[in-house]
Amino acid sequence: MKRWLRQCADAAYERLLSREITGAPTHVAVIQDGNRRYARQRGGDAHEGHRAGAQTAEHILEWCQDIGVEELTLYTFSTENFDRPEEENEALFDLLCDKLREFGDAERVHENEVCIRAIGETEMLPERVQDAVAYAERRTRGYDRFVLNIALAYGGRSRLLDAARGVAEGVADGDLDPDEIDVEDIEDRLYDQPVRDVDLIIRPGGEERTSNFLPWHANGNEAAVFFCTPYWPEFSKTDFLRGIRTYEHREESWRRTRARRALALLGAVSEPELAEARSIVDRFRDSLPSAERPEVDEIDASELETGDSGSQAAD
Repeated sequence: MKRWLRQCADAAYERLLSREITGAPTHVAVIQDGNRRYARQRGGDAHEGHRAGAQTAEHILEWCQDIGVEELTLYTFSTENFDRPEEENEALFDLLCDKLREFGDAERVHENEVCIRAIGETEMLPERVQDAVAYAERRTRGYDRFVLNIALAYGGRSRLLDAARGVAEGVADGDLDPDEIDVEDIEDRLYDQPVRDVDLIIRPGGEERTSNFLPWHANGNEAAVFFCTPYWPEFSKTDFLRGIRTYEHREESWRRTRARRALALLGAVSEPELAEARSIVDRFRDSLPSAERPEVDEIDASELETGDSGSQAAD
């Protein structure tokens, strides 16, 4: 009876969260943590935990598509994971081969036009895994409705280091002017194909750290982060929706802050900056509480006052 009541309560909460979700992040990144601890808790080996976690990965792909997420990145195997016992990694590599080929052939993948890509130092992986990666990428290369990135042999700092070396080589070869290096020059050297900025990082398993995951695309975008206690194989749709709600609250707070700052600047900025500040207020005005929202004529008046004071100073 208690289990039935809990299931009913969980289902009701999931429906409530679904109704509260009003927008979806474009790119969600997930650290699949807790597979081994989940298995140990049940008296099994690590492979059983990884296999259970693979089922959750399939579910979150569906949940993302259901609410309109366009890109999902799964942190699956880090460069540090090579230090784990060989028999554990070999079993995981076999599982990766099976799942990559299964995804490459899956009807739902092709129906939803999912483009599968691997990011990381894949050349460090066994040849059979590299072959499976190539198979999944080749089978889904023409799709662009949804992108599934699988981070394999991945290390965020090492990717940034490689990109920095690439830029240094470009400068040394005369292909890049140091004074003209921009964001695109770094991004072009991070991955063969573009990766969107990360809007939300999800980490189950009870740890509260992002573990060097997509530092350029997440930190630079000030991504929202959702930590929760269930191990990855136990991660539910309710947990996922709670993560999406965290993103929405973070986005709403960000919009309010931008609007307030721009509003405060309206009476203090110089004339060239005024148009940008007013544009920000216009864009984010509705995110402010009603009592703080300026009327359009108030914004116009602020512009006139700033313009007048500027003219007097010039006189």
